[in-house]
Amino acid sequence: MSESENIAEIRRAVQALCADFPGAYWREKDSTRAYPGEFVDALTKAGFLAALIPEVYGGSGLALSDAAIIMEEIQASGCNGASAHAQMYIMNTLLKYGSEEQKQEYLPRIATGELRLQAFGVSEPTSGTDTLSLRTVAVRDGNEYVINGQKLWTSRAEYSDLMLLLARTTPRESVTSKTEGLSVFLIDMRKVVGNGMTIKPIRTMMNHSTTEIFFDDMRIPASALVGEEGKGFRYILSGMNAERILIAAECIGDAKWFIKKASDYASERNVFGRAIGQNQGVQFPIARCYAQMCAAELMVHHAARVFDTGGNPGAEANMAKLLASEASWAAADMCVQTHGGFGFAEEYDVERKFREARLYTVAPISTNLILSYLAEHVLGLPRSY
Repeated sequence: MSESENIAEIRRAVQALCADFPGAYWREKDSTRAYPGEFVDALTKAGFLAALIPEVYGGSGLALSDAAIIMEEIQASGCNGASAHAQMYIMNTLLKYGSEEQKQEYLPRIATGELRLQAFGVSEPTSGTDTLSLRTVAVRDGNEYVINGQKLWTSRAEYSDLMLLLARTTPRESVTSKTEGLSVFLIDMRKVVGNGMTIKPIRTMMNHSTTEIFFDDMRIPASALVGEEGKGFRYILSGMNAERILIAAECIGDAKWFIKKASDYASERNVFGRAIGQNQGVQFPIARCYAQMCAAELMVHHAARVFDTGGNPGAEANMAKLLASEASWAAADMCVQTHGGFGFAEEYDVERKFREARLYTVAPISTNLILSYLAEHVLGLPRSY
């Protein structure tokens, strides 16, 4: 089949799965702040969460471009891929830098759903996106590492079996380059929760299952180290590019959902004897959001292609995330405005998706930091921070 036929087949398959999880399902999960385990299990059973795992380890061996289509369609169908998206972008670090023993041990079981890899421990209370200033430390002790510190905004930790953790293994003052001294670990959380690891949920404006995590003399085997000690920041950056591209694709899906929802409502809602969508004051904002979404979508596809062809998509991934998140948020605001009072009614799902969409101009990296990156690394302007 041609690439376009492959993509069309992926879209149809995702749409068919999501049809079993309508708005009522998500409203119930949202009202109780419950994890959508049934949805995640369905994605796993269908093989979507194993999309990036090579076939030799039981996955589909698809490209990031294909994974982006999966995440886009989940959002465009009105579902919430945030419950599972980390497994895709975390996977990149393990695939590129994990040992063959680690891949054989974990990837087949992740592909079947026996294990979930959903937790990504990077952000901390005192450093935020200043990753190089993180304070969680891992000290080698014989055949083990002893970890102490704290992580914040580690989503889905309560529902994950494995965690990819970034910790400092060499004091910052002892390294020659500020990017050195950080290491990545693949942690079997089943063995350490309550035994050095404490997870505390954080309630937020959307149902995002996020947490803060405390490490108190948590011992893990030295074999949990991914790649070479001290090189973890470089490993994580590669995964962050995949993360930004996939989340940008989700934002495109959200924007498409908002635009269709608004268009349908504007065509059906009659006031003063005619459809409100006949008024330019209603239809122009919808059309503008559509144009903004299409432009952002092109950048998302471009960033994914750069990634898949082995290039360094740092600028492209950041621009894709910036443009897609802003397109999604603009469409969310427009959709509420189009619906008027009904935009705030739970049964229409607009207010839920509105709250969920707001996250992505802030996380996983804020708009201002993306602009700073582009200014310094693309345009050559002086560093601003």
